[in-house]
Amino acid sequence: MSTDPDTIAFYQARAPHYVLKFGQAHSYQLDPFLDRLPPGARVLELGCGGGQDSAQVAARGFSVDATDGTPAMVAKANERWGVGARVMAFHELEAEAAYDAVWAHACLLHCPRGALPNVLGRILRALKRGGWHFASYKLGEAEGRDNLGRFYNFPDAEWLTAQYGALSGWRIAETRRYTAGGFDNVERDWIDLVVQKA
Repeated sequence: MSTDPDTIAFYQARAPHYVLKFGQAHSYQLDPFLDRLPPGARVLELGCGGGQDSAQVAARGFSVDATDGTPAMVAKANERWGVGARVMAFHELEAEAAYDAVWAHACLLHCPRGALPNVLGRILRALKRGGWHFASYKLGEAEGRDNLGRFYNFPDAEWLTAQYGALSGWRIAETRRYTAGGFDNVERDWIDLVVQKA
């Protein structure tokens, strides 16, 4: 299982509040990532949340497949942005060579460490050759929950990059570390990864 039930329940209950805080403007990392893609590229978003990133993908002229594991988030994304979002958990991704990019902003950080290699393998399989993947994670030393009860894998950078490196066919093109807050208003160390399928 790649999704913690308590974490899904949190987002299901708090979707309106979460979208009010984070669902107004798209992620600042998105446009530089989209600049890597060919015209008309097909983009899968995992963990679309309020739908603002998927809306920007569509506004840039790309085809977007917006997904989230939380039904309430999917409803909010479609209500506000009309992006055609659908419910899908990470481990339910079955596509093969179907996407030019997989955008996973602040969502794979909820995937248990034991399940992450399988999910990364599914993302790799879903990408076309030369396709791109973005993911961001909160760094830490051990799996655990934040003060709101949400589950995080809290990896260190070395362990995380090793998970990507263990899969034949990935090339880590860029990593960036920084400090930022979240819904719990706690400042933490983060890492962004941009990876390409060979």
